[in-house]
Amino acid sequence: MFRLWVKLLKDNRMLRDTVICDETDDTRTHKIFRSLEKACYEFDLGKPIWLNSTVDEFRRHTKARFYQDNFIEAIDFDYMEIHVIEED
Repeated sequence: MFRLWVKLLKDNRMLRDTVICDETDDTRTHKIFRSLEKACYEFDLGKPIWLNSTVDEFRRHTKARFYQDNFIEAIDFDYMEIHVIEED
């Protein structure tokens, strides 16, 4: 099972969070993109853009933060954080 924890934070406080589970036999990359898309749909957000710094952070820590620069529209939180919490 693959699980991705997605959190919206503002002023160091969590506003919302969700855990997206994916039990398909797809690749890890596809699971990440699909889970992020589901979380953005749940939060009524546009999909963020993966900047090079975001990709590097995710590769190193299996965790990444998406700031205003990653979104086309204005956001009402400081950043969205994703974190892989379970992988098989």
